Amino acid sequence: MEESYRLISNNETQTEDLGEDFGRACRGGEVFLLCGNLGAGKTRFTQGLARGLGVKGVVNSPTFNIMKIYHLNRAILGLCHIDVYRLSSAADLEAIGAEDYIKDKKIVTVIEWADKVKKIWPVGAKVLEFKESDDNYREIIVSSVSAKPEVKIR
Repeated sequence: MEESYRLISNNETQTEDLGEDFGRACRGGEVFLLCGNLGAGKTRFTQGLARGLGVKGVVNSPTFNIMKIYHLNRAILGLCHIDVYRLSSAADLEAIGAEDYIKDKKIVTVIEWADKVKKIWPVGAKVLEFKESDDNYREIIVSSVSAKPEVKIR
């Protein structure tokens, strides 16, 4: 991974606003890999990202569905929101066809719990590591995938 930078959020609204800023900057083909503990702000960030892209309606984490597509009628055709919390490996994600969305230059893809599927991290994807200090304060470390991550085989 290349050089990283740090963002600070003091509450859920700020986390969503950061996501919205990222969403407004998207041009299509972006992949966001969100890592962090339960309750760290991954879904809040994604809700803001969706708002920045122009998604209408409620955006919830697809923990039980695994993947949800929000369609847009513009240069960016949609947001693919993936939650791999319940998956065992990248192979499980590949089996449901997620790579088609990840590679699509007209789709923005967000993967929550992305550290579980490092094998499929595309070069150029943004990695956002959410670190929480207390109930409100969040530090978000942003970096890009500059090479395929090493995956240790057991």
